[in-house]
Amino acid sequence: MKILPNIKSPADTRKLTLDELMILKDELRQDIVSAVSKTGGHLASNLGTVELTIALHHVFNLPEDKIVWDVSHQTYGHKILTGRRDKIDTIRQYGGLAGFTKRSESEYDTFGAGHASTSISTALGFAADRDNIDGDNKVIAVIGDGSMTGGLAFEGMNNAGHLKKDMIVILNDNTWSISKNVGALSKYLTTILADEKFNKLRSEVWELTGKFKRRDKIRKAISNIEQSIKGFLVPGMLFQKLGFRYFGPIDGHDLPLLIKTLEDLKQLSGPLMLHIATVKGKGYKPAEIDAGAYHGVGKFDKVTGELAVSKPSRSSYTNVFGDIMVELAEKNDKVIAITAAMATGTGLVKFSNKFPERFFDVGIAEGHGGCFAGGLAAEDMKPYFVVYSTFMQRAYDQIIHDIALQKLPVVYCMDRAGLVGNDGPTHHGTFDLTYMSTVPNMTVAAPKDGNELRSMLHYTSDNKLEGPVSIRYPRDTVPTDMTTDVQPIAWGKWDTENIDNDVVVLAVGTMVETAYRAAKILSDASHSIAVVNARFVKPFDYDMLEAVAKRAKQIITIEENQIRGGFGQAIAEYLMSSDYKGKLKVIGIPDQFVTHGNRDQLLKEISLDTDSIVHTISEFALQEVSTGFLQKLRLRKNPVSKQVS
Repeated sequence: MKILPNIKSPADTRKLTLDELMILKDELRQDIVSAVSKTGGHLASNLGTVELTIALHHVFNLPEDKIVWDVSHQTYGHKILTGRRDKIDTIRQYGGLAGFTKRSESEYDTFGAGHASTSISTALGFAADRDNIDGDNKVIAVIGDGSMTGGLAFEGMNNAGHLKKDMIVILNDNTWSISKNVGALSKYLTTILADEKFNKLRSEVWELTGKFKRRDKIRKAISNIEQSIKGFLVPGMLFQKLGFRYFGPIDGHDLPLLIKTLEDLKQLSGPLMLHIATVKGKGYKPAEIDAGAYHGVGKFDKVTGELAVSKPSRSSYTNVFGDIMVELAEKNDKVIAITAAMATGTGLVKFSNKFPERFFDVGIAEGHGGCFAGGLAAEDMKPYFVVYSTFMQRAYDQIIHDIALQKLPVVYCMDRAGLVGNDGPTHHGTFDLTYMSTVPNMTVAAPKDGNELRSMLHYTSDNKLEGPVSIRYPRDTVPTDMTTDVQPIAWGKWDTENIDNDVVVLAVGTMVETAYRAAKILSDASHSIAVVNARFVKPFDYDMLEAVAKRAKQIITIEENQIRGGFGQAIAEYLMSSDYKGKLKVIGIPDQFVTHGNRDQLLKEISLDTDSIVHTISEFALQEVSTGFLQKLRLRKNPVSKQVS
């Protein structure tokens, strides 16, 4: 008989026998593989945490007990076991389940997360609140070894160890070379150290020593013996020094051992660290063989594991960028590439293979990466810090304090700028035009296509920069074919064929091609507009902007960035100060977090698709637009209901 269909909440999992739980883990793996094969998503990481997820649901009393998942991309099994199994086929799809924990989705999603290293600090907050109200619930943080490369994790541990709050941190380790320790002796030692009888005896011995005059020396000796034994056998001394009692490493796929250990740890107090060793992709051979390829995966055949390969007509911006970086390094030996645990995602694998001595992966530590780049730039090297736009937010102080203030020529390459699709609001790069533009000495650029990206990058390599540069590009294919030669670029200048028009659109980056398409549709309907490729967001091309302001009666700005603090609002400020007599319309992402779904769906939802832009321009700027024309646009647009994350 199937177990999983009867699981509607963690209360059902708590009722199961060990034999039933062993059946459940196989069924849960099958469900995850089946769902992700249809939708794509994070597969290997979810398969690696099946036993841990079941053990947590069986041992702890959710939702009273709190589980805080770091990144939370490994929570598909958690979602299935918390009443969302009937929707798991919709994960990361528009209108479906989020690919990460989401507080508004379920009471069992204690805290939302999509970025790394946040769980320990967050869990400490839950523990402090519990103690303030004299509660007795348990708080558990689940963090991966990758997230432990981020300094925030250690900031949380340091504070938690100091405060001595009752909490459990589970380190899910699928990379560290600890296989020798995950054996019989380590298992035996951890079982003893976590056992209720041992800890009761330990407490009694501790209390007994308090009656001796030399109690402090005796207690220190006992503590040193315990730490020495563990230090000799296991890699836990760092955590001990931070104030955590360390247990492990143990096999994270040994479900009976996991349950026994968690049951024992539940009886202990203070900050506790349980170190488990797992295998990414566990139980599904293709994912075990190549966990990297099946970490974040598209649709695939669940029987064979064969990935569904789509063949776009053009390359992605990421792949184009990777090729350009190799070009730069081949002609300039000062070019350095830095990334934060995203070599594959940012297209730097070719670079890393060809120039390993000039490639640096700093781990999930964007702040460190910023300072590291600053040190290189100060010594006349040419560092390119390549990070997703959403992750660069974590290094903002370094951008201001360490780089821009000193006018250091670091080039920030902002991959995944704009709407990224199915990963949703934690990963959309919708703020970088704003947060980069507010920084003095910063040049902010947004190429319209791959060739312009290539021209900008070559310029930064070939010329002495007066300060940092931010170049943004989307998670998308390039809209035009790549040329064989590098085209020269007029640095700091906008580009247009003509501004001699009453209606002028200033479009940024990805929106340039959209504006061109909109202009073509309007031209076919006998309405003329001019489009300017406003490829430099800061500083403006003031010569062209002044020329546009003198000629145009209506100016429209379009950007794939938050309107607040973005390009359009900066244009508005300038036009107001220059006493512009015409009208201005600012188009961009509204003041909201955009949900998950494919990129085209999301652009349509927030009215940044071509038909929406045509409609907005028509209603705002064009006279004598026929009702039939607008009605035709409405039918083409077929607007979907607005949905905010």
